[in-house]
Amino acid sequence: MGANLPSSSRHSRRRAPMSEINVTPLVDVMLVLLIIFMVTAPLLVAGVPIDLPESRAGALDQEAEPVQVAIDGSGRITIDDEPVDGAALSARFADIAAQPAPPEGRRIYLRADRGLDYGRVMQVMGELNRAGLNRVALVSVGAEDR
Repeated sequence: MGANLPSSSRHSRRRAPMSEINVTPLVDVMLVLLIIFMVTAPLLVAGVPIDLPESRAGALDQEAEPVQVAIDGSGRITIDDEPVDGAALSARFADIAAQPAPPEGRRIYLRADRGLDYGRVMQVMGELNRAGLNRVALVSVGAEDR
């Protein structure tokens, strides 16, 4: 039963404005943003779905952006997420080899589905070798990443 009655004195005091910040809307917005980033981040990793084999090898350190060659489970080949048919493969590798390379050499990352025929992977590696692209790294996932 507390009522705010005016004081009877002549010197009434003014109330100071409330200077507290309500952080509940800020926390709500931050949680929504966190959920959005958690959902979209895995989608930005790879454009071609490939079931990579496991390996205990460590990651390579390099500064230049490598060329990504991927072979999916059905045998389709993509170079930097652009589909390439088998007839144009050697011409595309020759174009890549003709481009100016960094001082350490041009690096090619080859990602191939684990269920693929070994001969298909070796065919692509043979085309890379014929074009003069000899710095090929085979990509796998670590045992602890699964």
